[in-house]
This record gives sequence, structure tokens and C-alpha cells, in this order.
Amino acid sequence: MMNKQTIFRHLGKMRYQEAWDYQTELFDATVQQKLNNRKAEKEGGEPTPTKNYILFCEHPHVYTLGKSGKESHLLLNQTGLEANEVEFFKINRGGDITYHGPGQIVGYPILDLDNFFTDIHKYLRLLEEAIIMTLADYGIEAGRIDGLTGVWIDHIEQKRPRKICAMGVKASRWVTMHGFAFNINADLSYFGHIVPCGISDKAVTSMKEELGREIPLPEVEEKLLGHITSLFEMEIIKE
Repeated sequence: MMNKQTIFRHLGKMRYQEAWDYQTELFDATVQQKLNNRKAEKEGGEPTPTKNYILFCEHPHVYTLGKSGKESHLLLNQTGLEANEVEFFKINRGGDITYHGPGQIVGYPILDLDNFFTDIHKYLRLLEEAIIMTLADYGIEAGRIDGLTGVWIDHIEQKRPRKICAMGVKASRWVTMHGFAFNINADLSYFGHIVPCGISDKAVTSMKEELGREIPLPEVEEKLLGHITSLFEMEIIKE
């Protein structure tokens, strides 16, 4: 009983804690529905299809540290955080420290992978591929670097490799949350206050930095959502 219908919601500009709470609410409801379905099937009842969501938003300046990250990769103390008007959260995704802020597309897919495929590596690779295809729409060649998640510029020769999209996810019972941060017009100076993703020898970039001009966020969002929809063979319902 696979349900590839996926509800898309654009949350606009939203503080990190509010978005995290909302993600968690959807995630917990999906996991609970799967548990209810398992019970119903054992009792001879009919299961209810689980729902899938994709959320896009922008956050005010914030650093988030994943479960496997080191707090020493945050280079600011509390006074420095306050001076830069940036929040800091320890969160329950994989990965190390990253930055979210204005000029990024932050994407949170809350998907039941039982509706698509039960392969977390394929899930991450398809998200990366959607970013790579979006960048190609603007003439930017991007790809992957072995052993590192996310999307990179100069990924082949690696003379000056630089990350343009960071990823960190959580999955339980094949339900996903958290996701990606795609730098469109982001203020890259905020990455100077952290060791991004725990990687000290590679730079961070944005579409604005690569193209020398600002790119309309809604335009990129539309292209990106189209590629995600195609790669996951979804039926998108916009709300």
C-alpha cells in the first residue's frame, strides 16, 4: 500500500525551533500511523495510508549541531552568538555543525520511505541529485565527493572544492525528518564562525557567489521541487 502523494508546504521565514517542533509533530504522527497500521493488520483491519510532506522555509541566523558533531566546531561563545544575532541548537539529526540563514532554501522532507523505497543511502543520493540538477539549470556544474555528504563545486579536480548544499537527516521506522540547506544568496561570512560540517580544509559557496548575482529564491525553489518530484516519482499536492 504505497502512497506517493506528497503534501508541499512553504513555511516562509520561520524560527528554527518553531520549524523543528512542526517537523517533529508531522514525523511523530507518521510513525504513530505506521504503528497503528501494524496493529490493524494483525487484527484483520484495514491500514490507513501514511502521509508524506516536503517543507521549504528560510530561517533567521542559526547554527545547528548534529548528534555526531563536536561543540568545539562552534567558534563563538554565548557573547559572540548574541553579538552576531545567531541562535544555536543541539539537534537529533546526523552530521556535525551547519548554518541556516536568510538566502538559503532549507528543505525538510518528512517521508515514509515505505511509500518509495527502503534505502536511506538512495534517499540521500536522490536529494543530492535534485540539487545537482537544479544547479545545472543555471549552468553550474556540481556533484559529490566520495565519503562526504552534500553537494560540491569543483568535485572532480578538487583544486578548490566548496560545498553549496549541506545535508543531515534522521530516520526512524523508515520515516525521515531534517534535510538540506541549499545556499542561494546566503551570507557566507556566518560560516566563518564554525567548522562547517566538521570539515576544516574545504570552503563553502552559494549560487550568488558562483554566478556573481542574486538569484530569485522562489524561482530556484520551483525548479528544485520539480526535480525532487520527478526523481521520487511523487504526486505533489501544494497547500
